[in-house]
Amino acid sequence: MADTSIMAAQKALTDSIITKPGVVGTAIGLCDDVPCIKVYLASRDRALLELIPERFRGFTVDIEVMGEITPQDTTDRDD
Repeated sequence: MADTSIMAAQKALTDSIITKPGVVGTAIGLCDDVPCIKVYLASRDRALLELIPERFRGFTVDIEVMGEITPQDTTDRDD
C-alpha cells in the first residue's frame, strides 16, 4: 500500500493540474521500483509539459501520454 504522504501529494498535485486542458488523470505508481506520481496527458503539448513539475513534495513525477480517455458504454453488457 502506498505511503499516505505520497497519497496526499498525489491529491494536491491532481487538484492543481486536473482542470488543465490535456491532463486526463493521475495515479501513484513505481518509477525504478520507487513510489512516484504518474500524470497522464492526452498529447505531448510543450506548454502543458512545462506546467508539470519533475518533482512534487519530494516525489518524482512521471508523465505518460495516453491520448484522450473516454468512458465506455456499458448499457449492453451481458452480466
